[in-house]
Formats: sequence, C-alpha cells, structure tokens
Amino acid sequence: MAGPTTAERQQQKSGPPRPPRLRRVALPRSRTLVLVLVLAVLLAAGGIWVLYGSQWLRLERVKTSGTRVLTPSEVREAAAAPVGSPLISVDTDAIEDRLRSALPRIDSVDVVRSWPHGIGLKVTERKPVLLIEKGGKYVEVDAKGVRFATVERAPKGVPKLELTPDHESGAASLRRFGTDRLLREAVRVAGDLPDAVAGDTRNVKVRSYDSITLELRGSRTVDWGSGEKGRTKARTLTALMKAAPKARHFDVSVPTAPASSGS
Repeated sequence: MAGPTTAERQQQKSGPPRPPRLRRVALPRSRTLVLVLVLAVLLAAGGIWVLYGSQWLRLERVKTSGTRVLTPSEVREAAAAPVGSPLISVDTDAIEDRLRSALPRIDSVDVVRSWPHGIGLKVTERKPVLLIEKGGKYVEVDAKGVRFATVERAPKGVPKLELTPDHESGAASLRRFGTDRLLREAVRVAGDLPDAVAGDTRNVKVRSYDSITLELRGSRTVDWGSGEKGRTKARTLTALMKAAPKARHFDVSVPTAPASSGS
C-alpha cells in the first residue's frame, strides 16, 4: 500500500486544524445607554411641545368647499372651530356633529386638517326632489325623504307634492300606510324619473299608495301607479314619449303594457 501523501504528512505535523476565533462584540457602556435614553426622551418631549405648546402648528384658517345654497360664513360659524388651538388637538368629529345639527341642509361633511395651520370643511348639501307647500312657504324634501329646510320661494325645477286621497280607496290607503309612507313613495317616484321628465314635472299627486300621477309642463300627465319598478317605468316612459311626442297623457303604471293618448 502507498504511504501517506506529502499533504497528509504536513497535516500530521501541524496537528488538527484550529477552530476559527470568535470576535468579541463590544457591548455599549452604561453611559452610552443613558445618553441614548436621554436623547430619546428629549426628542419625544420636543415633538410634544412642537405639536401642543408652540405657536408653529396652531389653527389659523378654516376653509369651506362644496356649498351651493349655504354660504361659507354660515358653515364656518356653525363649525365653531377653535381658532388658536393646537391643530393636533382639534376634535374633527365634534365639528362634524355641530355642522349636521346646526345646518340640516348638510347631508355630509368631511373635516380635514391642512397642516400646518388650516382646517378644511368639505360640505355636501342635500338636494330637494320634492316640495311640500305649507303656510305660503315650501318645505324641501331630499331623496331620502328628509325634510331639511323651509324656504320662501320654490326652487326651480323641483316638483310640488300634492297628497290628495281619493274617496274610499285613498282614505283607506292613508289610514293603512300613513302620510310619511306615502311621502316616501312620492320621493321614490321623483328620484326614479328620467332627467328630461324630472325637469318638466310640476306636481306629484298621490291619491293612494298605488295611484301616483305626474303633472308635466304643457298640460301633460303621467299615470305612474305605485313606486314599485321605478327604473323600468322610467325607461318605458322615455321610449313612449319618443314614440308619441304629441301625446298629452301617458300611462306606465303597468310598464309591460304602456299606453298614450291625446294630441
């Protein structure tokens, strides 16, 4: 058998390989830890002072957007934002609650901080879809059935509601469903009207739950029936008016069997 190789003889002379030396990691001294902790505390305290105690981040301006009927000054006054207070401490939820409570015309509002000195009030106003005449004034009703404002003059393009129960069936319907339910059905119908028809609608007459009639400009009328299947009725009415542009009366109470008459 062959003897050990030269490399093996050299390894036997030098002995087994030594394990690699582990480097010792120097741990931070206690003084360094103390300095780091002190620095962290100072930074935190400084940040708190900048946010709450300094004059750099205080509320100075309140801007409004989205108003149509309301004025920016009305919105700012109702918001009662604490000008001069630290911006970080302004309670935006409380401002939203004050606005909705003081101004029912507001449907929704977003209160947004605008650093370093501002608050933004993004307002969405309710839009009337029906008017209820009362005492020579007009109560505006939105698409949710909310009566949100009383105005001196009727807004253009908004139909009036006429709740006129017809004899026995209408009176029975009123007793069964109540005024509020019939109002909601009228609102539902007004919300489903095609845009072209909605702009021409002057009155929405509710005789009973199943008998709602529209009075349009040009002495035209539409028998709508109940508030059910409103979108289908809207499409049917649009097609019917195109097919019979000179008609004066349209019936879509049964949308699968519409009718028109008069000229």
